[in-house]
Amino acid sequence: MAAISRRRLRRGAASTAVAALVLAALTASQSPAVTSAAAKGQQPAPPPADTPIDGGSPYYTDLPPLDSPVPADGSQRPAPGAGARDGDLIATGPAEAGIPATVLAAYKNAAFRISASDPGCRLPWQLLAGIGKVESGQARGGAVDAEGTTLQPILGPQLNGQGFAQILDTDGGRYDGDLTHDRAVGPMQFIPSTWSQDGPDGTGWGADGNGDGKKDPHNIFDAALAAGHYLCSGGRDLSSQQDLDRAILGYNNSRDYLRTVLSWYTFYRQGTHEVPDGKGVLPVHRTGRGHLNTTNGAGTSTVHGPDTRRPDDRKDHHRDATAPDARSRHDGPKPNKPATANPPRNTPHRPDTPTPKPTPTPKPTPEPPAEPAPLTALRRIGDDKLTATSGTDFAAAIRVRAEDSTGKPVAGAPVRFTLPASTDARFPDGATAVTVTTGKDGLATAPTLHAGDRAGMFTVQATAIGRTVPPVRFEVTVQLKPTPKADQLVRTSDKDLTATAGQAFADDAIEVKATCQGKIAAGVPLTATMVTADPDNPTENHHGPYFKPPTAPERPKSPKAANPRAANPNGTSALTDDSQEPTRTLTGLTTDASGLLKLPKIYTDTHTGTFLLQLTTADGSTTLTIPLKVTTPTSS
Repeated sequence: MAAISRRRLRRGAASTAVAALVLAALTASQSPAVTSAAAKGQQPAPPPADTPIDGGSPYYTDLPPLDSPVPADGSQRPAPGAGARDGDLIATGPAEAGIPATVLAAYKNAAFRISASDPGCRLPWQLLAGIGKVESGQARGGAVDAEGTTLQPILGPQLNGQGFAQILDTDGGRYDGDLTHDRAVGPMQFIPSTWSQDGPDGTGWGADGNGDGKKDPHNIFDAALAAGHYLCSGGRDLSSQQDLDRAILGYNNSRDYLRTVLSWYTFYRQGTHEVPDGKGVLPVHRTGRGHLNTTNGAGTSTVHGPDTRRPDDRKDHHRDATAPDARSRHDGPKPNKPATANPPRNTPHRPDTPTPKPTPTPKPTPEPPAEPAPLTALRRIGDDKLTATSGTDFAAAIRVRAEDSTGKPVAGAPVRFTLPASTDARFPDGATAVTVTTGKDGLATAPTLHAGDRAGMFTVQATAIGRTVPPVRFEVTVQLKPTPKADQLVRTSDKDLTATAGQAFADDAIEVKATCQGKIAAGVPLTATMVTADPDNPTENHHGPYFKPPTAPERPKSPKAANPRAANPNGTSALTDDSQEPTRTLTGLTTDASGLLKLPKIYTDTHTGTFLLQLTTADGSTTLTIPLKVTTPTSS
């Protein structure tokens, strides 16, 4: 069985002995790959002995931020971990820790699916994320549609033997659009012969990760699941450091590649957070000079020079056809040959005595796992109508069940829950859309929804990613908090309130306390109004004490009012026509946590006598009337 394409080994393997050692190591750890030439019995010409095995193929070498626990020399390695952990979704960190939402869902979906079918592998989704970062920059920063398919094909260079492996076309251009040679394709960079079950060897790693009944290497859900199956092949246990290293080197046999992937793997295990699709941080540095291949409507063009375009040259999986992991392998794995720096001289033997050859022991090729039945429906679980008070969490869960055509649950299906723009309700971390993978019971439960301050009704929609099935909608209502009430209002002081006409009462002269059934009533809305003395129908008084508008700026005094005696023969600073207008009703007043309210400063005009200030609760059930006495100013 062919493993994922592309090999890179350290440059400088100039001697035949070193090359043989590398080939032997690859033979022991990899599955076969088949090319068109091999299928036809043709053997590509081997490269010169001093040619690097990697052929100068580039890959992203950007490393995580400096606080990454893996140093550049690789002296520390990440602690191997068990399967996916959903709690990592809400962790936060630097921008490099952000993974596009759909890409993140695909990695977690793959790890979850494999944990069910191969629990002994212990595949962490962060390992897929580390490889995806190095291979394609997380599908070019999440440049995928809602189903997880890349918006533009990500293609490697033509594997024509010129600086790369020579692999003749195996898919008729089905995946890479090339009718002469193969190219690495998709966000996880498979070559067609390792992906398709229609390949020359009749097998492939292609998988259906999103339940749409198709296996598409350009789809991140399908590609991530296929990569996970490969990493777990051969009975690997990724909690073992040896198996972990072997799996990564199986993807690309380069120690530098291993250290780069382990750096990102460890970094992602420290915490990640979800970012919108298309907003991921893009890597920029590559090994080698490489090529950039971009597709357009007319075909494929090759661009040389610095990388200023999308990562179509992530070719880490295309393999040298002469390397053990990418050769035709039509006869099974070759036996390992020990390599030494100084090979011993040949021992003389009789010409008629043939040299015995070791019998190769074929390594069993793991069968690609059977794919589950495709998802055909989403079913609502629980109430379709949910209600919460503004500023609180919804108690009821928003949950759906993924089912196949027989009504059985479908595990590992990505479901996206989306909020409309009209609401200020939010999922954790202020998200307006989240993707959840169904469990073994087919259930997908949205994170706790928090009601905003805005009252009203809206709809939460659950959609199966990658499947054209009717969405499920939940009708959601946010109600305003009940208005706190008070059955008693009292002044906190019994001191008489007196001021001279044209002057003001003492600052913060009036403080009231609200209670309800003898307990402190916090947050009670009150209205303060200067009213007339009519006991049956008190209305707003148009003269006497007043408030200044709380938001009105101070208006400059006119020349006429610059002289207080000119404005008021009694020498007081009475309000004039050129001053800001008074207000005798204040709304929006609220008692504090102690049930107290201090009124703003109260001013007087030239009218004297006893006036009334009335405080009223919002429902009008409780009032407090306070007398205000205004006296005549003393003659100078």
